[in-house]
Amino acid sequence: MEKKPVSSKRRRLDNLEQMIPYLFALGCARTWMTLTFAAPSGLSLELPFDPHTVFDYAYAGFGIAATLLARRIVPLNAHRWARFGSLVAMLAASLCLIAAPEFPSAAVPLATAGALLGAFGFCAILLMFNEAIVPLSLIRIALFTAASRFIAVPMTYLCQGLAGTRFALVLVLLPLLSLGCLALAFRSLPERERVVRPYPKFSYPWKPLAVLCIYAFAYGMRTAQLPEGAGVHSSLSTALVMGTFFVVVYFFSDRFSVSALFRSPLLLMVCGVLLIPAEGVLGTTAAGYLISMGMTLMSLLISLLFYDLSKRMGIAIVAFTGIMRVNTLFTLWGAGCTDLLGRTSLDEGTQSILVSAAVVMLVLASTLMLLSEKDLASRWGIKLLETENLASDSLRAEAIDERCDAVSASCHLSPREDEICRLIASGKTNQQIERELFIASGTLKAHIQHIYVKCDVHSRKELIALCGGE
Repeated sequence: MEKKPVSSKRRRLDNLEQMIPYLFALGCARTWMTLTFAAPSGLSLELPFDPHTVFDYAYAGFGIAATLLARRIVPLNAHRWARFGSLVAMLAASLCLIAAPEFPSAAVPLATAGALLGAFGFCAILLMFNEAIVPLSLIRIALFTAASRFIAVPMTYLCQGLAGTRFALVLVLLPLLSLGCLALAFRSLPERERVVRPYPKFSYPWKPLAVLCIYAFAYGMRTAQLPEGAGVHSSLSTALVMGTFFVVVYFFSDRFSVSALFRSPLLLMVCGVLLIPAEGVLGTTAAGYLISMGMTLMSLLISLLFYDLSKRMGIAIVAFTGIMRVNTLFTLWGAGCTDLLGRTSLDEGTQSILVSAAVVMLVLASTLMLLSEKDLASRWGIKLLETENLASDSLRAEAIDERCDAVSASCHLSPREDEICRLIASGKTNQQIERELFIASGTLKAHIQHIYVKCDVHSRKELIALCGGE
């Protein structure tokens, strides 16, 4: 078989219609969460507590539970209870929040139940979205996720202008649209990508998670001073940073290393903090937007690290991303620290200086910890920071995958042989394949010999070349 050259420019423009189900699966879910808990302007609730706080604690708890139980519950998309349960939970949460203003005597239990049910449903949808998107190349994951978070912003602003029955109808339709699009996205994947194999024991990469939590804590310290339109939910600051990220990665990702991209949240955060002393002149807008954009971008980039690790190690993405929900707690705790500081006898100027200094030190320390760690690759297998050209690497991986499809079909490889062939083409060693597939060395060698015979090759090098690898 002769390897066909592929134009990277043409491939970058190909198959963008794949984005549509992912776009609205995540976009509708984020819009629903913003309208119900993050910025519920259409719900006139008078409660002695903030349902968003209950939502955040429950959301983090469900995420941690998903990570601990990942081996038993994945793939979530293949379980009817996960899809049906998340849909029912979000619909029930919507109905509870809609009914709360109509029944003041039951408003507290209705809002509490709505927050708990909403947290479960929203967490489940995000984890199922992670499962559906992880088989794609990293550049598509980055672009599709950024576009989904971007589209949620105009959807949110359009829905916030509704009231009464129309607003209630939106809160019911959004979960239905999200789950429907998620099902389409998952079904569009090849059959081999829908099954999650047993995965080996692994050491959780806690340092990237710690970086995200430190950023969340620093962001939380400034949440009380954020201007209108800023925040990590579906806000204008999110649209600005996600839109810019999409354009930069799509058009210019071949001109800088990924490690440079990971420095950009630090730059945004520090610039935002440095503008805090000038808020008396400039107002809170510039500082608030930059800090929010830095936090939003870092959350996306840390997610990419976990996607990369999941793809390299063959570990279910839920095992990594579930516990990422704990960052919401650090945002709450950061806000709590600022509240405690506000109750002291210190004047407002001193408090502002202390908060600014704390935020700068936190983000500097965490970013340096992430970028300077040599064992991210050796200990955990995280190699994304070493990538010089994300577009080129991702497109090469897509080309290899397409070539393996052709080889598998023309040579009539069995499902197991197809799986091994792809792992060899991606550069995995025999020892890595044995650990990932849980097979003995002799069994693997027998499969490889069968692949050689069917593909009419005589060595590993010839097989890799046949599949478009290097």
